[in-house]
Amino acid sequence: MNKTEFRELTDSKIVCLDGATGTNLTVRGMPKGISTEAWVLEHPEVLQNLQREFIEAGADVIYAPTFGANRKVLGGFGLADKTEEMNKKLLGLSQEVSKGSVLVAGDMAPTGMVPDSAGGDASYEEIFEIYREQAEILYHAGADLFVIETMMSADETSIALDAVSSVCDLPVMCTFSVYADGKCFFDGNIFDAAAVLEAMGAAAVGLNCCSGPDQMESIIRYLAKNCSIPIIAKPNAGMPKIDENGNAIYSLGPEAFASQMKMLTDAGVRIVGGCCGTEPEHIRLLKKMISGQSFIGSI
Repeated sequence: MNKTEFRELTDSKIVCLDGATGTNLTVRGMPKGISTEAWVLEHPEVLQNLQREFIEAGADVIYAPTFGANRKVLGGFGLADKTEEMNKKLLGLSQEVSKGSVLVAGDMAPTGMVPDSAGGDASYEEIFEIYREQAEILYHAGADLFVIETMMSADETSIALDAVSSVCDLPVMCTFSVYADGKCFFDGNIFDAAAVLEAMGAAAVGLNCCSGPDQMESIIRYLAKNCSIPIIAKPNAGMPKIDENGNAIYSLGPEAFASQMKMLTDAGVRIVGGCCGTEPEHIRLLKKMISGQSFIGSI
């Protein structure tokens, strides 16, 4: 998919992304504190069954399970030398499920490093090379587009976009996890970052993971009014509460989630999905909402 085709798609309809990967895998048996990517390769049927459910629910795009598959994060588990092999296999799992019926995004996420420009000790070149390596692997393995997600540093996101753009001209979606006022956790803010990323050639920009839909509305409304590229909202199923066993419990069921997401589509969002706590049923009712079908009382 090229950038023109991507824009035609988002102009023609509200595009539906998938829901949560990590929280659903945990519910389905993945232990905490391990490499998600390694566990998925050991239990591919769990990931593939989940992604089939998202596709059946109406997702137009699924995220390959490559979120933490960059050399830096894998290195924390002693797997840096498996970077190429793991990215190819992980993308392949989603491609097998998709069979060309939906788009498969190469998923890239924070390295865990803070750029020196943001007060950290990692150079532009060091971070760039980590993202460039993963982008090159995913591009040559056949990713349809890229998503740079759950970003907490404006500077790191720009570096990641630079890296992908040095490899290919596929569409790149960029989403941030930010404070309620739009500030990034390490440097910058979503408002300035969105303008910079648009100028750099990002295909879409927005938010994921940081909150429930209702808490995103003011930021989303600003972005929709001030950006000419599509805006993304992929929120959690509300703000979690931690139970006595240390598990996160998310407050929004599928119907409430879809209802709150309508506020964001009314505010101008063109790409929607779900992050932590959202299950296939959340996506099914979200898809019904954006398709103009009744979703109230569907569960």
